[in-house]
Amino acid sequence: EALDKKTPLLRSMEALNRQAMRILKLFGNTDVKCVRTNVGPEQEYFLVDKEMYEQRKDLIFTGRTLFGAKSPKGQEMDDHYFGVIKPRVAAYMEDLNEELWKLGILAKTEHNEVAPAQHELAPIYTTTNIATDHNQLTMEIMQKVAAKHGLVCLLHEKPFAGVNGSGKHNNWSLSAPGYGSLLNPGSSPQENAIFLTLLCATIKAVDEHADLLRASVAKSGNEHRLGAHEAPPAIISIFLGDLLDEIIEQIEKGGTKKARTQKTINIGVDTLPMFPPDASDRNRTSPFAFTGNKFEFRAVGSSQTCAWPMTVLNTIVAESLDEICTILEPVKDKPEEFHATLNKLLQNIIKKHKRILFSGDGYGEAWVEEAERRNLPNIPGTIEALAALETPKAKALFEKYKVVSPVELHARHEIQTEIFHKEINIEAETALLMVETLYIPAVTEQLTQPTTAIAQMKASGIKAGMKATTDRANQIGTLLDILPGQVRELRRAVDEADTRAIQTGMDNLRSTIDMLESLTDADLWPVPTYAELLFL
Repeated sequence: EALDKKTPLLRSMEALNRQAMRILKLFGNTDVKCVRTNVGPEQEYFLVDKEMYEQRKDLIFTGRTLFGAKSPKGQEMDDHYFGVIKPRVAAYMEDLNEELWKLGILAKTEHNEVAPAQHELAPIYTTTNIATDHNQLTMEIMQKVAAKHGLVCLLHEKPFAGVNGSGKHNNWSLSAPGYGSLLNPGSSPQENAIFLTLLCATIKAVDEHADLLRASVAKSGNEHRLGAHEAPPAIISIFLGDLLDEIIEQIEKGGTKKARTQKTINIGVDTLPMFPPDASDRNRTSPFAFTGNKFEFRAVGSSQTCAWPMTVLNTIVAESLDEICTILEPVKDKPEEFHATLNKLLQNIIKKHKRILFSGDGYGEAWVEEAERRNLPNIPGTIEALAALETPKAKALFEKYKVVSPVELHARHEIQTEIFHKEINIEAETALLMVETLYIPAVTEQLTQPTTAIAQMKASGIKAGMKATTDRANQIGTLLDILPGQVRELRRAVDEADTRAIQTGMDNLRSTIDMLESLTDADLWPVPTYAELLFL
């Protein structure tokens, strides 16, 4: 029984290889020896100053800030995203690249990301098992190199509330020697039967097993990220782009005879030529988007291994290809019947599974309502998402293709569930520790200032400013009085191991502490603030 992550990944690659080879042979490509899955995991991360990090027990114990009032400035201006990389960060990136290249890791692109203090590293994509190993090493080396620069690399999916979280965008494709990417539409996608077959197979797979894809990225950190601030929603959908949307619509209507007219972009400057627009993805709100010659699975969390999400994706696509081959193989030697059967099959797939295709704004509330009308699963919670691993459908799927046995699948459900509860418990204990040993003492000391001032003003007969000082003291005192009850409620939830009550209790505590932060002198506040962590 395999309890590691690599063995199921290799099994899933072999399962997909077998089914993709059948597809290629149906189209007369009998000389191909193998089909490989490839992935390029874009790695997002935050860099914070090490001295500030060491003053935040929440960052040390949980990887994210459990408290923190919103900074006056966040990511509203996009100036970090489009700005020049700071010299200190650029020096870190240069050293990181050198260390990665020494190990043959194909790190290529580094840039600022949307949130302040957030960055991204992207590799050249390669065979999935190698890319997975490379990414595991990358995460480890990123943290080691950061320490040399007096920095800490945060890989948590949501280290800071109110700004962009971090993902690991997995760019996934199929390739064969001599063919390159089998998901490359070519100059005429309508005439590329292999591409259209693989495209429809992927659409079918994602729609039928959206719950498993969601389960593959389920963890406590991602629960804070999905659907919040520049992250894909927890609702799984596919974005294809205008060109492929049009082709899919043609297939549904019974053919792909009319090619879309190639548009051009006119800059309006005489010295610059007109050029065709790129046909790949321009929808950053989609969790699963076609990006030119590959699909980008954006819902994977930044601290996760690529292995399990890619294992699930490989397996569900293998199943789709298997079912397509089973229908086409009996007519493979009858060209006219074969093409008629293929066209009808692809048409039926689109009609049945087009509900998973969505080109609009995945962040809006309107999409939640539309997804409900389409009967697409919306599973924001980790525990609810992981339940998909225990369904008869999932057990049958993974057992059929010999990727994981029912026992191995059950083990993964049990382990991930246990990890989730432990992480939530650690966060709660850390929150209680910080409130009782840092925040309450600091706010109590803060309260002595206006009360002392009020006593002195009364003694000297000063009335001007008395009301403002009294109001401020009452405001601080009222919030301070709320904290003991909230602490007791959270402690009770921890003792009863009530995970949802723990999360509610932590949210309530955070709300009170964050309001107190804005009322407390900067010199008295016991931890670095968001403004300091993200900008200074």
